[in-house]
Amino acid sequence: MADQLLQQAQDLFEGQIDFEGQKLTELFSTIILAITGFLAFGLGFAQGNIWMTLWIGLGGTALAFLVVVPPYPIYNENPEKWLRANSGMSGSGIEVDGKKIN
Repeated sequence: MADQLLQQAQDLFEGQIDFEGQKLTELFSTIILAITGFLAFGLGFAQGNIWMTLWIGLGGTALAFLVVVPPYPIYNENPEKWLRANSGMSGSGIEVDGKKIN
């Protein structure tokens, strides 16, 4: 029972995402930060208020943090199929300096 709870907690905090999920999070963060950056600059310039610019930028950064950092299931839809540890290089037929490596 405790092992199952520990495994669930480890899976939750480990935050595994696949390579496609990494691309997606990078895209999301770039889009969110670019839009809020332009919005913050435009509104702050129009109002002549540097504090508005800073608060909008901070809000966009917080939004990007909430969208990107947690390991949502959408970020792990294409997990890699890893080889077993014992499948290694045996019988691969690699030749180095005329000698076969087993």
